[in-house]
Amino acid sequence: MGRTASAERKTKECRVSVFLDLDGTGQVEADTGVPFFDHMLDQLGRHGGFDLRVRAEGDLPVDAHHTVEDTSLAIGTAFRQALGDKAGIRRFADALVPLDEALVQVAVDLSGRPFLVHDEPELIELIGSYDTSLTRHIWESFVASAAVCLHIRTLSGRNAHHIVEAQFKAVARALREAVSADSRVVGVPSTKGTL
Repeated sequence: MGRTASAERKTKECRVSVFLDLDGTGQVEADTGVPFFDHMLDQLGRHGGFDLRVRAEGDLPVDAHHTVEDTSLAIGTAFRQALGDKAGIRRFADALVPLDEALVQVAVDLSGRPFLVHDEPELIELIGSYDTSLTRHIWESFVASAAVCLHIRTLSGRNAHHIVEAQFKAVARALREAVSADSRVVGVPSTKGTL
């Protein structure tokens, strides 16, 4: 189907380039300078079945916020562009993903309307050098530029690494299903005729 897109984002704080293939095989190359974030992007591509290449150079001596935010915005932009007019897709999907003691539930609607509901317990501040408060902001940024409705609920968990990773895996699995073709759908799956 050729559902690929590239996106770039350049600010005074960060330079990001992204390539995304929605119909890939889960091959990921992520180099943002934030190791745990790279690990999470690997989960997103691998479990979503997306080929994803991400390069980012940001003001990491300040902190990772700008790099993570701009990268997430660029990925969302590429995702929206790769979807095209959304004809023939499933549109809605959900996933329930365990990771040891952590359990995360995700539902997604590729609606064209950005909205995020994000529920997670209070976590330790850092996973390695990764500020765990950035996780919600990653999803906020992705949702804003991808124009999707995303609900993420942490149903159980104690380990911060497990909780964040289960979120990325669950989002990936839900997106994988939502972008997949549905042979029973003719045109755009909306009574409005557009998404």
